[in-house]
Amino acid sequence: MPPFFVHPDIAQAQTLATSFYTEQQYFQSARELIFAPSWQYIGDADSLAGNGSALPITLLEHYLDEPLLLVRDDRGALRCMSNVCTHRGNILLNEPCKLRNIRCRYHGRQFALDGSFVSMPEFKEVQNFPTVADSLHQLPIFRLGNLLFTSLHNTIPPEAFFGDIVARLHWYPFDKLEFRRDLSRDYHVAANWALYCENYLEGFHIPFVHEGLNQALDFGEYTTELFRYANLQLGIAKNGDVCFDLPPSSVDFGKQVAAYYFWVFPNMMFNFYPWGLSVNIVRPEGVSACKVSFLTYVLHEDKMDKGAGTGLDSVEMEDEEIVQQVQRGIRSRFYNHGRYSVTREQGTHHFHQLIATFMNKQV
Repeated sequence: MPPFFVHPDIAQAQTLATSFYTEQQYFQSARELIFAPSWQYIGDADSLAGNGSALPITLLEHYLDEPLLLVRDDRGALRCMSNVCTHRGNILLNEPCKLRNIRCRYHGRQFALDGSFVSMPEFKEVQNFPTVADSLHQLPIFRLGNLLFTSLHNTIPPEAFFGDIVARLHWYPFDKLEFRRDLSRDYHVAANWALYCENYLEGFHIPFVHEGLNQALDFGEYTTELFRYANLQLGIAKNGDVCFDLPPSSVDFGKQVAAYYFWVFPNMMFNFYPWGLSVNIVRPEGVSACKVSFLTYVLHEDKMDKGAGTGLDSVEMEDEEIVQQVQRGIRSRFYNHGRYSVTREQGTHHFHQLIATFMNKQV
């Protein structure tokens, strides 16, 4: 049997082995087996205002730790590329800026805004130069409105991760979402990144942990839908509470939808409320530590203090308290596996299956 196994039948399955959350070897191997092939958030198109804009980023700092560069080239096209010079490995840019070309400060190698090699001093005698390897490595970009994503390996198409969101919310005005840095914040959680995600993936705990949220949602109508690398928890508003004004073309037309809680493997949550979107990125920082970034995109500011999308900070504090206790609990000598509620923990079971598949190199 492989190191991690989760039975496909939820009624028979046991939860993921606790070693995944507690042992350094699995935390390290998940970096290449789970995160490198996946798609990750890299920023917002609005942060690149005008041709020649460049924005250096570090993809999942302290974990993947990959230096990347977002550029709007001289034709207005968005590009994602390595931020490492192909000569001696120097970091090319450290601050957002506007430029006509990219020039390494170490030895003067230059690149065009599309990442292609342009020139290099004192290299006339070098044979078979330049080659494709002398240009900056290009990475793909997937756009969800102005939200940008990339993959280091690009082995799985982005549609496999995001296609179900696009299809379900075909009517949603993604391009009108406005990023609000003043309403966004980071949370540091003393728990493994996967424990945080699996807590998000079930509404089972809502009546027991989130008193305020439970008053806004009809728990009896709370449902989970599974996709290939994503899933959806559909939150239905109680009578009279704020909900989406859905068009007839929506498959949910006629329902009082208070929230669409989309999760994308392995570490991203897209929480759509009538006021807009809260994107949650879970960034691994250690076996028992992660940083969760809440990125706020506003559509209707007048609806922000109403319904399931209000009091998000309080909900986060309640979640943090629980998952941090679980991180302590799973180190017990007397706990190895749990079981799943067939009706309430489909999302967590799905997540554990994906982890086992990726960790066992069966993608």
